[in-house]
Amino acid sequence: MEKSDSKDQPKQVLAEYLRLHGLRKTPERFAILNAIYSIEGHFTPEVLVEKMSDEFNFRVCRATVYNNLELLVDAKLVHKHRFTEGAQYEKSFKEVSHCHLLCTGCGKVMECDNHNVQRQMETMRVKRFTVSSYSLYVYGLCTKCSTALKRKQKKILNKIDIQKNGRKKD
Repeated sequence: MEKSDSKDQPKQVLAEYLRLHGLRKTPERFAILNAIYSIEGHFTPEVLVEKMSDEFNFRVCRATVYNNLELLVDAKLVHKHRFTEGAQYEKSFKEVSHCHLLCTGCGKVMECDNHNVQRQMETMRVKRFTVSSYSLYVYGLCTKCSTALKRKQKKILNKIDIQKNGRKKD
């Protein structure tokens, strides 16, 4: 798919969605959509407001962003995730379903492209249910948080050993 198509098709989908639902085609809606499709990865409404102001020189109030994000979710142009620290969004038009790794220590969200998981999800059959897409959340610790936790545990064990035996554990 060409670069121009990747932004034109979502605009066409939005225009048709608005027409079908009897909603106005406002410049704000299309500016919000354009800003979203220029963002790679996940974003919060606050990041979107800032990006629109700084990079697109288009001022829009937070309420307008929140309301239009919900509209874009309903139109299947944006996906809403409920991660550990509030809601985050990402563009979803023609995007491949994928897996998210969430660090329970620092809240970092990483995307995982595991072909085995993708194959399993795509071949999964559920009785009386048709899977159209999926979003898998895997919770754990990133390397940085895992290392910090191990250091902290080692310090605690050393303190306990010193208190019990009067010597430091290796």
